Amino acid sequence: MSDNGIKYAKALLDFFKNEHVDDLRIWSSQKVRAAQTAKELAPLAAHIEYWKALDEIDAGVCEGLTYEDIEQRYPSQAQDRVRDKYHFRFPSGESYEDVVARLEPVIMELERQTNVLLVSHQADVVARLEPVIMELERQTNVLLVSHQAVLRCILAYFDERPLDLLPFLNMPLHTLIKLTPIAYGCETTYYQFVTDESDENQGRVSAFQNLSTH
Repeated sequence: MSDNGIKYAKALLDFFKNEHVDDLRIWSSQKVRAAQTAKELAPLAAHIEYWKALDEIDAGVCEGLTYEDIEQRYPSQAQDRVRDKYHFRFPSGESYEDVVARLEPVIMELERQTNVLLVSHQADVVARLEPVIMELERQTNVLLVSHQAVLRCILAYFDERPLDLLPFLNMPLHTLIKLTPIAYGCETTYYQFVTDESDENQGRVSAFQNLSTH
């Protein structure tokens, strides 16, 4: 995890201390960056679980490549991805549709929780989340530490977004998203990291700012 990643993880710890969140359960991707973030929050966690279903999308032969690299090496596949991002499957890898399938159990479990909080690490994913979602529904307060594509899938489900729009949902980095079940829906609140740019603090993340609720 980078120096900035460590700063954000510590800011998350401060946030949850100030919010007095009871019985916080953390579900983390098994990827290194996400697991390190979860570890920083261990002092406040009632329980930490590491879910493979929350791992970033498998990009197959394109793993580690930028989108510019993919356009140059696999121009046909790059065009297919532009035409239908939801169904496009990376060669020897996954599609958003695949990730959604694996997330179903996770989502079903999340539906039984009081509050669900999402923290993103940059990456794209969707179908293996099914077991994770189902398990989340039986919890009270659950913090998901995962990746952009996976969290797009979860957010799309709770916000009832069309599948064709799912890959394009805004999932900003350095943002905490709180999902609270309400009658006939889900209340979504965004908290953005606020950075202190003064010379004394040298860009230290100092607090979260409540951006919006809908």
